[in-house]
Amino acid sequence: MKFGQQLQDSLIRDYYYYYIDYEGLKDLLDAGQPDEEWTEESEEAFVRALEDELEKVFDFQKLRTYSINQRVKEMEGKVQDAVRSIDSSSPLSEQAFEDLEIDLEEILSDVHDLAKFTQLNYTGFQKIIKKHDKVTKWILKPIFAARLNAKPFFKDDYANLVVKLSKLYDLVRTRGNPVKGDSSAGGSQQNFVRQTTKYWVHADNITELKLLILKHLPVLVFNASKEFEKEDSAISSIYYDNEDLDLYRGRLEKSEGAEAIRLRWYGGMSSDLVFVERKTHREDWTGEKSVKARFSLKEKNVNAFLRGEYTVEQAFKKMREDGKKSPKEIDDLEQLAREVQYTVLTKKLKPVVRSFYNRTAFQLPGDARVRISLDTELSMVREDDFDGRRRAGNNWRRMDIGVDWPFNQLPDADIERFPYAVLEVKLQTQMGQEPPQWVRDLVSSHLVEAVPKFSKFIHGVATMVPDKVKLIPFWLPQMDVDIRKPVTHQFGLERPTTGSSSGVNSDDILSTTTGDMDEEYALDHSLETHDYATDDDDDAAENIPLMGIRGNGRRGRSVQSQLNQTIHQFGSTVRGWTRAFFLQPDAARSPPQASVERVFHAPPGKLIHVPVRIEPKVYFANERTFLSWLEIGIFLSAVAGSLHSFGDKRARNAAFFFVCSAVVMVLYSLGLYIWRVRAIRNRRVIRYDDRIGTSIVCITFVLSVLVNYVIEVF
Repeated sequence: MKFGQQLQDSLIRDYYYYYIDYEGLKDLLDAGQPDEEWTEESEEAFVRALEDELEKVFDFQKLRTYSINQRVKEMEGKVQDAVRSIDSSSPLSEQAFEDLEIDLEEILSDVHDLAKFTQLNYTGFQKIIKKHDKVTKWILKPIFAARLNAKPFFKDDYANLVVKLSKLYDLVRTRGNPVKGDSSAGGSQQNFVRQTTKYWVHADNITELKLLILKHLPVLVFNASKEFEKEDSAISSIYYDNEDLDLYRGRLEKSEGAEAIRLRWYGGMSSDLVFVERKTHREDWTGEKSVKARFSLKEKNVNAFLRGEYTVEQAFKKMREDGKKSPKEIDDLEQLAREVQYTVLTKKLKPVVRSFYNRTAFQLPGDARVRISLDTELSMVREDDFDGRRRAGNNWRRMDIGVDWPFNQLPDADIERFPYAVLEVKLQTQMGQEPPQWVRDLVSSHLVEAVPKFSKFIHGVATMVPDKVKLIPFWLPQMDVDIRKPVTHQFGLERPTTGSSSGVNSDDILSTTTGDMDEEYALDHSLETHDYATDDDDDAAENIPLMGIRGNGRRGRSVQSQLNQTIHQFGSTVRGWTRAFFLQPDAARSPPQASVERVFHAPPGKLIHVPVRIEPKVYFANERTFLSWLEIGIFLSAVAGSLHSFGDKRARNAAFFFVCSAVVMVLYSLGLYIWRVRAIRNRRVIRYDDRIGTSIVCITFVLSVLVNYVIEVF
């Protein structure tokens, strides 16, 4: 879909006149092409129009943000009054609390609409500048980038609003009795195990996702006594490895006992507390769970600790004197510190890559059953000296950056700005217990894209030092795939029915009925297709979701075309099943799909590592299969022995064929068993089923019987 059409389809009715006039700016560009030469006067007219559009969008965004902030301040007073009334002689009614909840949902919807407005306009400015530079050959992008930075309507991520709204919504939802607990939310635990799944979130969906989650879980604030600042959400980690990248390879291949060692701090560079963390991977067959353990150091002691000059006893001397932890806990921490220090020294580990992001965590204080975190502005920065540049000097981290994202002072070769946010859903549920329904709806919605086993460390090393890496993660070749999916009505942020609905298609202004719009959506969604904005001067690209399949289609199909496509798909399916049944046995395992699947290839000189989970029952299944083959061989050997012992000369000749069949069968099964064992141990992604073995057994047995029959008759 052309961006102009996407803009028209996504307009919010209440904001209609404040969007960028994309079509008008395009007309100015088209007026000078191709017959007329683009002159200085044409350029001045275009720049003036562009400046006017920027001023209009900036002023409106600023005004709406101020209005929302004022409404939030007003709601803070109302909610506090409602909470105080609970213990008074005339508490507010249940209906009054429900009305407050509706008012808050209205504000949530307005924040969502403003975020969509901002994102769409920013994209519009980027695309019209790109089109201008390409069509006119007058380069405007660097100059206009400075103008955008002077009016940064697009830089507000509404983090402060999200924190305030979360607190208010939690008070109203719990009727003034929010859950109390340790705000560190597990930060004091030294060893903790969670079931974690990871997802990517497109920039278009970040704000909506935050607003949806806070309706169920409050934003976790570690220090509620101070005003929230952007720096409070910053998390930085330095990952260590050696020049052979042994830790990277171990974590990528999920080898038993593979470790990752990192140093992490929260907030700005002035933070005095640094956490030394070790992640250890455990295979399922060990009966253990992968564990993350950590201990803390003062920043001033980190370098000495890594060099072995600052001993473990010195590090925990004050902790023992304070007596706030039990001797057993301190002993465990000391053992962990000794092991980490030994690993750093013996494996010659050094800083390799830094990850930086701002984290919004959602969790009930003191309750770790459901914890959701969203990491935005994720960046990976080089810390190594593999190329001869001593980026960190003799320090444990480089000091030329802090939390000043997007780190424009760094050269492009030293930084990877990740294009998506990373959502982590961490659950602690009892055996057989299902996660909450809203969590299941969230992770299956259009807002997220599942990326199993995604690792910031692995991605950072693979992108920052590609010349030293031959094995890359499976998601790396798929980074250019658009992960956005069709919007579903079943899940998303919806404006309360009592409020004015502003989240509708702008075609309403042009007298297009909502019913027509819903019908168009229903037709399009039934095909599981979605059109995304491409450059106006480029053909529409093939958009296939990560690790997924999507059919082809366009919006606005008629019912007749839908029927024709259904008939065509049915015919294709029947033909596919026919071919699968008669010609291609492998295809019979999965019905053919009328869709396109994208094949990804590794870059030259690289190999893609695909995670394969091996369970103990796989080994047992291989053994059982071998024993079944052996049983058949023993049976044929017994038949041959009986013929040889109790038969005549002709029977003994027939026994020879049965013996040969048994020997071939046992040798074949033994070779197959050994081949499978090696493939399973090496986690090879291959076919493990036997497509010819059973046929060989049947043919061999039939031939042996026929030979025996022929000898008996003749």
